[in-house]
Amino acid sequence: MAAKLRKGDKVIVLAGKDKGKTGTISSVDPKSGKAIVDGVKIAIRATRQSQESQGGRIPKAMPIDLSNLAIVDANGKATRVGFKMEGDKKVRFAKTTGDVIDA
Repeated sequence: MAAKLRKGDKVIVLAGKDKGKTGTISSVDPKSGKAIVDGVKIAIRATRQSQESQGGRIPKAMPIDLSNLAIVDANGKATRVGFKMEGDKKVRFAKTTGDVIDA
């Protein structure tokens, strides 16, 4: 099945403690149905010092479920994603505005 949310998409969080925050998807794991969004669901993780890194308490973005994310349309509102054929290509479009999401 085609992915409604992809790496690089600007999304808004619909549920959880970070509800209403926006960010960009940095990675998606389709098998578990989760994505990592920059600046959302930040947890503090303690890491050991190594030759490259300092170590200590480091903030890290944790995975968030894809069902709690919605893509942001041109108006800055949350929208659902649909698919349509443009010529011989299958493209994603925003349900609220009908605009094609850059593919």
